[in-house]
Amino acid sequence: MVVPELRAWRAARPHVVRIKRTVQPHVTRVAQAVQPRVTKAAQSVRPHVVRAARAVRPRPVKVTTPRLTAVAATAGLALAAGAVAFAGPWDSSGQRTAERDWAASREGEGGADHGRSSDTSPTAPKPAPSAASVLTGLGGSTVSVPAPTQKALTSTLDRLLGDPALGGRRTAVVVDVATGKRLYGKGADDAQTPASTTKIATAVAALSAAGADHRIETRAVLEPGTKEVVLVGGGDPTLTARKEAAGWASLRTLADGTATALKARHLNQVTLSYDTSLYTGPALHPIGANPNLAPVSALMVDEARTDDSASGPVARAADPAADAAVKFAGLLEAKGIKTTTPGPSRATNRSQSLASVSSPPLSALIERMLTNSDNDIAEAMARQVALATGRAADFDGGAAAIDAELKKLGLPLSGAHFTDGSGLNRDDRLTADLLTALLVKAGDPAHPELRPILTGLPVAGFTGTLSDRYADDASGTGLVRAKTGTLTGVNTLAGTVVDADGRLLAFAFLASDTTDPSAAQSALDRTASALAGCGCR
Repeated sequence: MVVPELRAWRAARPHVVRIKRTVQPHVTRVAQAVQPRVTKAAQSVRPHVVRAARAVRPRPVKVTTPRLTAVAATAGLALAAGAVAFAGPWDSSGQRTAERDWAASREGEGGADHGRSSDTSPTAPKPAPSAASVLTGLGGSTVSVPAPTQKALTSTLDRLLGDPALGGRRTAVVVDVATGKRLYGKGADDAQTPASTTKIATAVAALSAAGADHRIETRAVLEPGTKEVVLVGGGDPTLTARKEAAGWASLRTLADGTATALKARHLNQVTLSYDTSLYTGPALHPIGANPNLAPVSALMVDEARTDDSASGPVARAADPAADAAVKFAGLLEAKGIKTTTPGPSRATNRSQSLASVSSPPLSALIERMLTNSDNDIAEAMARQVALATGRAADFDGGAAAIDAELKKLGLPLSGAHFTDGSGLNRDDRLTADLLTALLVKAGDPAHPELRPILTGLPVAGFTGTLSDRYADDASGTGLVRAKTGTLTGVNTLAGTVVDADGRLLAFAFLASDTTDPSAAQSALDRTASALAGCGCR
C-alpha cells in the first residue's frame, strides 16, 4: 500500500497558506520578545541532542534517512522552541507551518527551505536543508525496505511489556502501515478502557462523516418585526473572544458585523437572546463537573475557560452559553449597541441573518484535539458526527454515530463500546486491534481526508501531551508520534513511528490496573522508543 504524500496534501495547500498568512505577523512579533528564552530552550535541548548523537555514532550502518530526518527535525524544532506554540498545525513535512517564517525572520540565522523563503536577495541567509517528512514511511520508495519480523518484535516487546508498572492487564498490537499486516499482537482483540486514545476513533468518524473541509458556523440573527437578536450556536468550541483570534472564529468579528448590520437598520438597542437548540440531552458528562471538560453546549467561547489558557484542566463557566452571550453583549455595547441581559431563546426559520463566523476546517480542529487531547473539541466532534448522520446531538447519539461510521469504514469493532467522544467515560471499550486499524486507515491513499489524524498526533518530546515526556529517553524524541490516554489505573499510547530501517509502523499499547501513572507512562514510552530503534529482523 503506497500513499502519495505530496499529492494527498495538494488539496490542503490553500488552507495551509491561509493559516500561515494569519499566523506569520504574530509569530514575528513574538520572536522579538522571546529571543532570550530561545537561547535558554536551545541550551536545555542540547544534552538530549548530544545523547542522541552518541547513541547513533557507534552504529553508523543504522544512520538511515529516517535517523537524519529526526536529527534535522530536532534541530529545527529546537531553534523555534520559543515561538512554536504560536504556530499553526503541523504540515506534511512534520514542521509547524509558521516555523519556517519565524526562522527566516532571524537575521543571519538561516531558515528552512520548505518551499524556500520568499526572500531571495543576495543578503538573505542560505536556507538550512529541509527535514524529510516524518511520514516518509508512507512513500513508495520504502515499500522495498524490509519490515520487522514477528519473532524479533516478540523478543523485544514481550520483555518491555512485561514491566510490572503496566499493571495486571496489558494489550498491544504493532502493524506495518504500508501493508496493513500485523507484526505483533498481545491480547489484540481484548477490549479495555482506552482513555483518551478514544479520540482517534472520534477523529476518524468526524472526518469521514462531516468531511475534512467542513466548517462550523456561529450566527447572529434578527427576528423580523422585533428587536430581538439571537446568537445561534453551531457547536464550535474554538470560537474565541480573545483579541488575537489566531485563525479561529472570532466572537469580536461576529459582534462587529452584527453591530454594523443593526446600525444599517437604524437599531441601537436590542433584546439579546441565545440559541443552543442544536444539541440535545444533558450538558454534563457522566463524570460530572470537571476541569477537564466544560458542560457540552452548542454555544461556548474559549471552551468556557475562566482564565487565558487554551488547553489543559481549568475551572469552567457553569453555563457556557450564557457566558458567551454576556461577552457578546459587552462587545456589542462597545460598538454602540445597547442590549438587555441575555436569555435563552430559539431562532425561528423566519429570522434574518445579521452576521456569521466560521471555524477553521474540521481538519484543523481535529489536529488541535489530538495534539492537546482536547476533551471539549472531542465531544463537539462526536456531535458533529451525529448531526452529519441524522442522529440526536447528545452523548448517546454521538456514541452511536461514531460506532456506525466506523462500521461503514469496515473497521474491526468486535468488543468496542462507545459512550462519549473524549474517552473520559470509563465505560468506553476499545481493542488494540481497532486502534491500529484506525491509524492504518488514516494512512490509506483511498482516504486522504483522514490524514490530519496522523499529522495531529503529538510528537515525542516536542508537542502537546508528549511535550514533557521522553526527557529521559532521547531515542524516541522526535520519532514517536502518539495519542496518550490517562485515567486513574489506565495508561494507553497509540500512534506511529518510523523504525531504524525506514518502515512506518502503527502501534497501540493499553495497560489497566496500573498504580503509578508516571512509571506506567515511562514504560509505554520506552516500548514505543524500542520500535523507533528497531530493525528487528
